[in-house]
Amino acid sequence: MQLFDGKTLNGWAATGNPDGWIVDHGCLFCTAEQGKYLYYTEDQFKNFELSLEFKHPPRTNSGVFFRWTDLDNPVQTGIEIQILDTHGHEPATTKCCGAVYDLQAPTHNTCKPAGEWNHMILYTMDNIIRVTLNGEQITDMDLNRWTTPNQNPDGTRNKFNRPYCEMTEAGYIGLQDHGNQIWFRNIDIEKL
Repeated sequence: MQLFDGKTLNGWAATGNPDGWIVDHGCLFCTAEQGKYLYYTEDQFKNFELSLEFKHPPRTNSGVFFRWTDLDNPVQTGIEIQILDTHGHEPATTKCCGAVYDLQAPTHNTCKPAGEWNHMILYTMDNIIRVTLNGEQITDMDLNRWTTPNQNPDGTRNKFNRPYCEMTEAGYIGLQDHGNQIWFRNIDIEKL
């Protein structure tokens, strides 16, 4: 199912001023001038496979949120797959492109240099999250391992006040405006 038709903003809404998101040459484009945090789907999803492409200029920070339940609090009620200009950075961290933000690092950086298109596939099935970036699976996460608020299974701290083993309900899918331009296209989802 197509989430973005390449022509209109039908099916999407903004948590703030929607003028920061426009259709640009078949892409959903964050102008980074008047947007507000996240552009999100009007529908909610729980188990799915999401496929999308993105590109950005140097030093861009963005993300794909999912299972986001409270429109006023995406950080604490949603899960984020980080989009960040980390091409060539090793070792990968919980803040690198493709990471489940602040929770699990990708196995390695597979993001392309700024200005090139990246292809992400996000798979969710109950407690399982998998991220494939540019043809390589880089994240395989079991939410059941995150049983304590503000703590990862290895004992390191994270910023989340809820144990992520609880993050299995349906929610919105959001694209983040973090003050940088970013283009998204070919946004498709299959409910599982």
